[in-house]
Amino acid sequence: MPRPLIHLYQTVLLVLMLALAGCGGPRPLAEVDAIPYTSGEDLKLYFITDRNPSRPAEGTLLYTPKRSSSMAFGTARLRPDENGKRSRLTQLHEALRFPATPLPFSQNAGVILPDRAATTRYGTSATALQAQLAQALRESGQDEVLLYVHGFNSSFAESVETLARIWQSAGQSPVPLAYSWPADNPGMFGYFKDRESGEFSIFHLKETLRMITATPGLGRFHIIAHSRGSDVVTTALRELVIETRAAGRNPRQSLRIENLILAAPDLDFGVVRQRLVAEKFGPAFGRITVYINPEDSALGLAQTLMTGTRFGRLSYSELEPNDREIFAQIGNVDFINVSAVTGKSSHGYFRNNPEVLMDIARVLQSDAPPDSPKRNLIHAEANFWRLLLPRDLRDPFDRNDP
Repeated sequence: MPRPLIHLYQTVLLVLMLALAGCGGPRPLAEVDAIPYTSGEDLKLYFITDRNPSRPAEGTLLYTPKRSSSMAFGTARLRPDENGKRSRLTQLHEALRFPATPLPFSQNAGVILPDRAATTRYGTSATALQAQLAQALRESGQDEVLLYVHGFNSSFAESVETLARIWQSAGQSPVPLAYSWPADNPGMFGYFKDRESGEFSIFHLKETLRMITATPGLGRFHIIAHSRGSDVVTTALRELVIETRAAGRNPRQSLRIENLILAAPDLDFGVVRQRLVAEKFGPAFGRITVYINPEDSALGLAQTLMTGTRFGRLSYSELEPNDREIFAQIGNVDFINVSAVTGKSSHGYFRNNPEVLMDIARVLQSDAPPDSPKRNLIHAEANFWRLLLPRDLRDPFDRNDP
C-alpha cells in the first residue's frame, strides 16, 4: 500500500478509536421524557446552552449538537435512581432566550456604535437571568454557584446528569449550573467538529461568566471543566483575565472564582505554557486543581492525532527544569494523579469514580489543601500529588502503598 494511503488509514483508524473512547458517559434511552415525572423529589438544576433546540413531539424539548447563535437559560429536573447515585433527565424548561449574536452595530469615523434596540433587548435578558440566579441563591441559603462545562462527545442530557452527580457528591450546597456547548457531533470526524464547536462557544461562555460574576448575592464561584471543555473554559477565562487587568482591576476580586477544577484536560501542554502560564493565569483564581492520569487512553489518542503532551496526561518527570521551577513558585495550582484509584486508561473518572468525586467534593466544600487529612492524597513531587484508595481497600502488596 502506498505510504500516503497508509497514513490516511492510520489516521481514520485513530479517529474512529477516539470517537469510541469519547468523553460522554453512558447514553440514556431518551434525551427527555415526553411525560414529566411528578412523584417524589426531583433534583432541580439550571442550564445555559448555545445548542440548537428541537421539538420532535408535543411536550418535548431537545438540545441538539447543532450550533445556535442565541443562548438559552432554563431549568432541568432529574429523577434520582433508587440508590441516589445516578439521575435521569425528566423535564426541561427554557425560561428565556437571548437575542442572537453578534449584535448589530455600525461605525462612524472608526467609532463603534452599538444598535441601541438590540443592546437593550440583550441587557434585558441578562438582567432576567441574573434575577433568576439571585433567587436560586436565596432559596439555597448559600452564596455559591457551581458551573460545570462538559467535554467532547457529550450530549446535553449527559452534561446535566454529570452535573447532578458532582452536585450530589458536594452536598447539594452551591447553585448548580451546566453550560452545555454544541458537542456530540456525529460521524467519524466528530472530534474535530466538536473542537470547532467549542471555539464557536467561547464568546457565549464569556458572556455567561460575566453575568454570573455580576449576579447579586454571589459570594464564591466554582468551575469544573472536563476534557475539551477545559479548552473552552480556559480560553474564555484567559480573555476575561486580560480584559479585567487592562481595566485596572484585580481578576481575583472581580471574577470571584474560588476553585477552577480541570478534569482530564484535553489541552496541549505547550499551549498551556504559552497561553496560560505566560499570561500569569493562575493568580486570577483562588485555587486551580488539575486531575491527571498519565496513561489516559482517550487523551493518548488525542495526543497522537494532535501535537504535544496533553495536559491531562502530564507527569512531573516530563517537565523541563524551568517548568519545574515555575510550578514550584505557583502555590495555588495542584496536580492530582488519579491512576492508582481509577486504572491507567480511565478518562471519565471524575464522574464515575467515587474516590475522585469525594476528593472534588472536599475541595468544593472546605477548600481543603492537598496535605489536609480530609483528602486521601500522598505527596509526589513539588505540587504533584497522588490520590489513594482508603487504606482498608488497598491491596496489601501494592507497591504504591505508602
